[in-house]
Formats: sequence, C-alpha cells, structure tokens
Amino acid sequence: MNESKSNLTRLIALIVIFTIIGVGAGYGAAQLRQPVVASVDSEKITKDEFYDSLVKANGNQILDSLIAQKIIKLESAKQNIVVSEAEIQTELNKYYDYYGGEQAFIDTIQANGHTIDEVKEDTATNLQVKKLMAPNITVSEEDIQAYFEENQDSFAQPEQVKASHILVDSAEKANEVKAKLDGGADFAQLAQEYSTDTSNKDSGGDLGYFERNTMVEEFEEAAFSLGVGAISAPVQTEYGYHIINVTDKKAAQEPNYEASKEGIRNTLLDEKISDEYSAWMDGLYQQYNVQNYLSE
Repeated sequence: MNESKSNLTRLIALIVIFTIIGVGAGYGAAQLRQPVVASVDSEKITKDEFYDSLVKANGNQILDSLIAQKIIKLESAKQNIVVSEAEIQTELNKYYDYYGGEQAFIDTIQANGHTIDEVKEDTATNLQVKKLMAPNITVSEEDIQAYFEENQDSFAQPEQVKASHILVDSAEKANEVKAKLDGGADFAQLAQEYSTDTSNKDSGGDLGYFERNTMVEEFEEAAFSLGVGAISAPVQTEYGYHIINVTDKKAAQEPNYEASKEGIRNTLLDEKISDEYSAWMDGLYQQYNVQNYLSE
C-alpha cells in the first residue's frame, strides 16, 4: 500500500540525523593511523590535512550527531528503554519488503558505502527515540480519521502475488532447471546455483509481493495465472527465461478504516516525532553536562 511506503519513508527519515556520521566513520581506522592518507605523484595528502578539511566541512554537524547519540543512549538507560533484536528485525523486514528483498536492500546500502550493521545500529537508535518521545505525543482518533479520509485511495489493496524466480539465459538451461524441479529439487537452492538475477538469487530468487503493471507483461501474466505453490514452465521475456514459483497471493481489498487505523497511528506518530525531535533534543541538552570543545 502507498501508506506503508509513506510510513517507511518517514521512519527512515528519522535516521537522517545520524547518517552524516558516516562521512567520518566510513574512512577506516587503519587508514587514519597512517601519516599519509593519499598521494598524487609525489604530492602527499597527510592525515592532518585530511582531518582538518573534514572538521571544517562537517565537523560541527558530525559532533552534534555524536552528542545526540550519547544523550539518547544515556536517556534510554535512565528510563530503562530496551530495544530487542526482534524489534530491530521487524524494522529491517519493512526495508526488505520496500526494496524487494533482503539482498536487494543490502546491495543498495553497500553501493552507498554502508553496512547492515550500521543500519541495525541506526535502527536501534531510531527505536530508542520513538520509545522515549512517544509517551508525550498524542495521536487522537480525530487525527486518524481525518488522515484516512484524506488518503483513502492509498489504503485500497490491489491484487498481489508473492513469487520467486530463476532467471537463465537459454531455453535449454531453463528446461534443465525445470526438469530438476519436477524431480523434487529445492527451488531456492537451484536459484542460488543457476539464476543470473544477482539481486535475489542468494535469497532463493525471492521477489516479494508485487501488483499488476510492475513486471514485464509475459512474466506478470504467468505469475498471476498460477496458483499458490505452482511452478511455471519456462517463460521468455526480454531478460531471458524465467521459471516462476508463486508462494502466496493477496486478494484485492477496498479501503478499511479499522484495518488501517494502527498503521495510520504509527504514521502520524512518526510525523510528530520528526517535527518535535529538535525541540525535544534541545530540552535534553539542558539536562546533561555537554561540553563541545570543537566549538570552543
């Protein structure tokens, strides 16, 4: 649903205050121990030059973010706020669904110079902020009802299919794979072995849920015509030959207020947290003995 994507976008937006830390953290500690961090012909760039430029460009922002993280950590300990691995995994699963699977998400963050551990750490901090701020934020029934009325179309669920696929480059190889499947071979294992779709082969070819008009026509027609648990014959598209395994289906649904209410509440809560974060953090600053020597 569009609402879930909007909710996820706001959720990820809360992490933005911490991502600038990656400017410094992304440069490995081993490199920073070296007196020279780069060279161009005989001209060297020293660690001190690099550090000074980094501080001038982003130093105060990075330090402010680090201070904020420390305050959140201390305040969470003071209020006995605990974030479990299960809660972090629930949030990660939202990212995976949004990006079309775990591997697709990991590939995306790695392409931007980040790791899954960094995302987990930011997600834990994000959840701490939410748990700390939520008790002082009110989302009324009227707020929820108004949001539903204004965005009602986004709460309609179109028909969806969840499927995995194995993509190969020839009809001969597709028939070979299909014969193994007919003989009882495991679909996920064959995806890892044969599929040329590197974005999802390691997750067994999982494509997640998708609706109509999101896949190429031949693939979509085959996927929506199959029953749950069925495996297609090879399907040719512009990308090659696909073997499709439909693992679940969701019927189309009209907008439903009761079914959408909790999701709307979370969306509005995230909006208010985002809006009120700066003032909330300013208030916490006054409660802790913060010394910013960089500014001084």
